[in-house]
Amino acid sequence: MTGMIEIDDVRAAAARLTDQVLDTPCVASKTLSQLTGCQVFLKFENLQYTASFKERGACNKLAQLAPDERRRGVIAMSAGNHAQGVAYHAQRLGIRAVIVMPRFTPGVKIERTRGFGAEVVLHGHTLDEARAHARALAEQQGLVFVHPYDDEAIMAGQGTVALEMLRDQPSLDALVVAVGGGGLIAGMATVARALRPDIEIIGIQTERFPSMFNVIKGEHRPLGNSTIAEGIAVGTPGTLTQAVIRERVDDVLLVDEGDVEQAIVMLLEIEKTLVEGAGAASLAALLRYPQRFAGKRVGLVLSGGNIDPMLLASIIERGMVRAGRLARIRISARDVPGNLARITAIVAETGANIDEVHHQRAFTLLAAQNVAIELVLQTRGPAHLRQVIEALQTAGFDTQPA
Repeated sequence: MTGMIEIDDVRAAAARLTDQVLDTPCVASKTLSQLTGCQVFLKFENLQYTASFKERGACNKLAQLAPDERRRGVIAMSAGNHAQGVAYHAQRLGIRAVIVMPRFTPGVKIERTRGFGAEVVLHGHTLDEARAHARALAEQQGLVFVHPYDDEAIMAGQGTVALEMLRDQPSLDALVVAVGGGGLIAGMATVARALRPDIEIIGIQTERFPSMFNVIKGEHRPLGNSTIAEGIAVGTPGTLTQAVIRERVDDVLLVDEGDVEQAIVMLLEIEKTLVEGAGAASLAALLRYPQRFAGKRVGLVLSGGNIDPMLLASIIERGMVRAGRLARIRISARDVPGNLARITAIVAETGANIDEVHHQRAFTLLAAQNVAIELVLQTRGPAHLRQVIEALQTAGFDTQPA
């Protein structure tokens, strides 16, 4: 395998994918453009049936299997989105699918993969351990291994995202794409370089999993154990994808966990669209490097929308804390009847809402006749919080932000 796919490979993939995957919208976001200082165009791949672009590569690969390979069945290793893409299109084409997933995979992804009729095998604590087990099962059972990114058919399928984006928005100045193993950006860069040689193509990884960044930049940054963007938490970048990225991608940038969390909340609030960590990585880059993209027409791929509901709830709450809309205050008050009622009445008069009350007598260094009260408040922001604190202080209560 040479790995150096060309635009004709992607065009052939696009023909195979017609009516099999969604031609997703690529539209401008006025609000995000105002907030980031560049013109933002969003490609909604989270609207695919399995909520991820991964369907494209999986469908292109399975559609090209020989009759004997279809009879034997396929096996894939994935933390979720590739798994669902392979499982769904294998079911549609009547092909047996076995999916090996690491044990840390979110339950929602495991159940959805099983829901598409695949046999799910949970093995290993890392993607590499799961991959090795999938290879062994492929050998034992004669299954065709469908790699999540290091395969020409997969890269060509993913590249159809760029064909659609540049058809809908032909004057983009830059494409900003999340990078795990590199299949998506390799396919997209192949298209973009052929159609628009001058366009800037930038890959995004998280600081906790800078595997492709290390390879391309010649650095040796350590890999973490977990990231909110688990869809791009790849320890071993692709060999074929690497070659394409070196030749056709301009740069790879890193974002941190806070950037990704903020981007998820912004997309939910502003665009009313749900994305997972990897799907928000491209917007996170605009937030982290505003000068890099200032004034440009930038295309972002919202690559997937499969996120654990409990994780999403935590991210929303943390986002409210960062925005000052969820805050804690500490009040020292005399431990006498009616004081707590007075405090809550003052908070109500300012228009804030009390989320939690912690009334502490024993575990405090205050005098015995005093009580420490901690309130968690829903406010309109930092200025509103200051109003609440000032109102309590004016009423004689010793009040501080917690």
